[in-house]
Amino acid sequence: MKKWNLNSWMKYPAKHLPIYQDKKELDLVLSKVKKYPPLVFAGETRSLKKSLADVVDGRAFLLQGGDCAESFAEFHPDNIRDTLKVILQMSLVLTVSACVPVVKIGRIAGQFSKPRSAPTEKKNGQELPSYLGDNINGMEFTEKARVPDAKRLFRAYSQSASTLNLLRAFSQGGFADLRQVHLWNLGFIKDKTKGKYKEIEDKISDALAFMEACGINSDNNRRLRTVNFYTSHEALLLPFEEAMTRVDSTTGEYHDTSAHFVWIGDRTRQLDGAHVEFCRGIKNPLGLKCGPTLKPDELIKLCNILNPDNDPGRMTLISRFGANNVEKYLPKLIKAVKKEGLNVIWSCDPMHGNTIKAATGFKTRPFDSVLKEVKSFFAVNQTEGSYAGGLHVEMTGQDVTECTGGAQKISENDLSNRYRTHCDPRLNADQALELAFLISEEIKKNSKYSKKIIQAAS
Repeated sequence: MKKWNLNSWMKYPAKHLPIYQDKKELDLVLSKVKKYPPLVFAGETRSLKKSLADVVDGRAFLLQGGDCAESFAEFHPDNIRDTLKVILQMSLVLTVSACVPVVKIGRIAGQFSKPRSAPTEKKNGQELPSYLGDNINGMEFTEKARVPDAKRLFRAYSQSASTLNLLRAFSQGGFADLRQVHLWNLGFIKDKTKGKYKEIEDKISDALAFMEACGINSDNNRRLRTVNFYTSHEALLLPFEEAMTRVDSTTGEYHDTSAHFVWIGDRTRQLDGAHVEFCRGIKNPLGLKCGPTLKPDELIKLCNILNPDNDPGRMTLISRFGANNVEKYLPKLIKAVKKEGLNVIWSCDPMHGNTIKAATGFKTRPFDSVLKEVKSFFAVNQTEGSYAGGLHVEMTGQDVTECTGGAQKISENDLSNRYRTHCDPRLNADQALELAFLISEEIKKNSKYSKKIIQAAS
């Protein structure tokens, strides 16, 4: 394999990168960013990789969730808090269902850039470059706003740093107390679903009461009031990712310090592409989006390039086929991975393959389609003898109306009420938590199956 260096990706074809008109300004901005403190640290990414290795072995479950694309306009401490809150709520439900720890990763503190299906868009007869994310250009439909502006990277870095600072305070300062999260869930069940998931919550209440009776509570056990929470985003804007990549002084390894976990999108996973070349050289845990066009032999080659030592916890394969295509495409990929003996996590992204355009003109995702894809994902993994290890959702802690259905019965006519996304539609707080409750039965079966795998292996 060819030698890797920090900018070797520049020798490869790169898709979905913006063209900056002022190259000198871009170079100046990147030179300054290179001197900024890292957003995350190598020791943290190693800890995450260790936890993800447990997922590979069926001893843990991965929950990854957050915004489709973060924005400057919605940057507010309440929004950060509320997104973390929902992930913690979902995590508690999944932990009780699976009886294994849940590794929590947010699509947050850096998830700005988005690849688009077309380079331009039209409105009222005017055609302009597509919106590519707040760290590249503006959402406003004007010529000036749509010109890529390198100085936006300063604001993106600042927002990411502030977000991480708050997340660390919340996750370690008592906000994540297990009793508090339980009370949030009880409120959801009482107010929104009329006790529909009471059986699961009773199980959680009984478990907490038992621990309390044994003298184990958040007052005397730090692990019950703190959580490890990691950040992630798509490694799309390679000039910025390169600028944030540093050499770990303890190991001499390269780590992309913009996030703990980065992934390669379904549109940028070319074997001879710049994104694959960049990611193969960093030591962060990596994700790879797997869509309908991915062939089994191509997947094997990608895994071997990105994880040549077959390290557990390095590779997460994120399937995104659409509710009606899981059984058509996923089995072939699982069979190929099993045959090669690759250590990977299979995670399900039930969002991207289920985007439709409503009659009212809004992009949306039907909740029933999202649920169907997750259930099909678990069923296929069980049939193929592999462990369904993760869930990857685009969601927000806000009460938006972007995805139809769920207990709130959001209709296509309701979408305009609170449609706030800068890119793709997200599950709102109630829909995200309801999804966790609804797949709890699949998680239970999955957990029992994983225990059989562990027993067989030992």
